[in-house]
Amino acid sequence: MYENKESGREFYFHRDTVKENRGKHTLKKHYHDLFEIYFIESGACSYFIDNKAYQLLPGDVILVPSGVVHNTEYRNTIHSRMLINCSDWFIPHSVMESICRAPYLFRNTRVTNEVKEILKKIECEYEDPDDFSTDSFRLLTHSLLILIARNINQNTEKNKEKHYIEDAIDYLQNNFTTAVSLSDVAGRYFVSPEHFSRVFKKETGFNFSEYLNLLRLKKAESLLRQLNAAPITEIAQNCGFNDSNYFSVRFKRLYGMPPKKFQGACTNKD
Repeated sequence: MYENKESGREFYFHRDTVKENRGKHTLKKHYHDLFEIYFIESGACSYFIDNKAYQLLPGDVILVPSGVVHNTEYRNTIHSRMLINCSDWFIPHSVMESICRAPYLFRNTRVTNEVKEILKKIECEYEDPDDFSTDSFRLLTHSLLILIARNINQNTEKNKEKHYIEDAIDYLQNNFTTAVSLSDVAGRYFVSPEHFSRVFKKETGFNFSEYLNLLRLKKAESLLRQLNAAPITEIAQNCGFNDSNYFSVRFKRLYGMPPKKFQGACTNKD
């Protein structure tokens, strides 16, 4: 595998293709000294940056500056992604400021094919490098980021429906422990629950209840790790679940074991 570390000019490319469902898979939170460009070619995943979740769909690009904590979670691990980690030397100065000022998520279906074509050229270069590869990587990465920078303002996320879905996600992330409902959230944007549900699914890849439960279960996982002796009923209530039996069923489905067993496993590790 080609690696370039000369004079701080680090560049890494990685393609990950998983063709079978192995259940939920979560990468640990981490950060690094290199800029990250993440492209999901097929499948879907949750990309967590600074405790905010981005629900990625095929064609989405995530841009993560160095030093920013992030991780990914795949509910269904069937996916294909391409990943670049590179030093600032590979990023054009003319677009660095606009890219770092923009949202981490770039979604614009009008340029998805162009993004994919550039990434595939980088992949071909990476698999068969020569003395000119470093300059080629820089040229291609410049082309990719300039393409993204030119289309940030035309990002298809900026239509009305996508705006209120983004706002709804922020609202849920701040209120998921309360008795929030689909009707309540839809009412905030003066649309019917049925319409809101359809748009939410289209934009996030999740059903409303599925996403709400995911937020609550991730909080429960954190509490189970921290509170070794806390009753399961109490943890369920603190995360927004009124029915501890329902909570246990959902938790086992996501994590592969009941919450009590998970709590015990965490205690034994300590």
